[in-house]
Amino acid sequence: MAAFFHSTQPSFDTVLPRVSDFQRRLRTAAPGSNGAPSSTLNSTLDRSLLLDLQRFEAQANGPGLEVLEVVAAAVRHARPLRLLLQHEDIVLPLTVMPRERLAHAPLALSQWELLHWSALKVLQVEPAAAVGDLTDGSHLAPLAVVLWALALHGSRAELLPEIAGPAAYRMAPGTDLSSLSLGGSLGGPLASALARLQRQSTPLHEISNWPGLDRERATRLLNGLYLQAGLIVTRAHPAAGHGGGAH
Repeated sequence: MAAFFHSTQPSFDTVLPRVSDFQRRLRTAAPGSNGAPSSTLNSTLDRSLLLDLQRFEAQANGPGLEVLEVVAAAVRHARPLRLLLQHEDIVLPLTVMPRERLAHAPLALSQWELLHWSALKVLQVEPAAAVGDLTDGSHLAPLAVVLWALALHGSRAELLPEIAGPAAYRMAPGTDLSSLSLGGSLGGPLASALARLQRQSTPLHEISNWPGLDRERATRLLNGLYLQAGLIVTRAHPAAGHGGGAH
């Protein structure tokens, strides 16, 4: 898949509902809510996953959950999820299938790179339908590519909770990123950082000072590696107690 920079709108393969209509239906379906939208979390979600997402929702700095933390939770719990996302003014359904390492949305594979990753917002999270129902292979994308795009170009610019805090980070041996884009003009600095992370464990504040990086770019890289199962997090490393992942 090409670099995740877009110059045009993606072309969806079906007519998708408008966000305003979706939110109006939510308010109508939630009597007694005084006009407020209902929770973004479907109560029929797996209990342990639901508790995780409710905790993230309660701790959120802004309104609602971030796409990356929801998808990361799906991967961690190995549970398929259907996310209804706001993409511009339409509702985009995204199904995440961690065990199959696939994602599904109503657009051709060639169109995934045109999604506006940084502007995606979570409207609702619900259990996914049976994976066998998603039979159109032209609408499937490798989950690794979607996770990488969300990490590098999504709205989240802080470390995921699982890897935050005082720590040193190293790239796990054998991690294969050959199918992933390093992000256009950032490719050089990220490739150099990955090479260094293969050789040494380093806290976030040091990675942030490597050539071409800053704290946000270093954070996004670490999130991306973690979601590819390619990150070793060491709490006992001598450098870990010096502001490694602290905010």
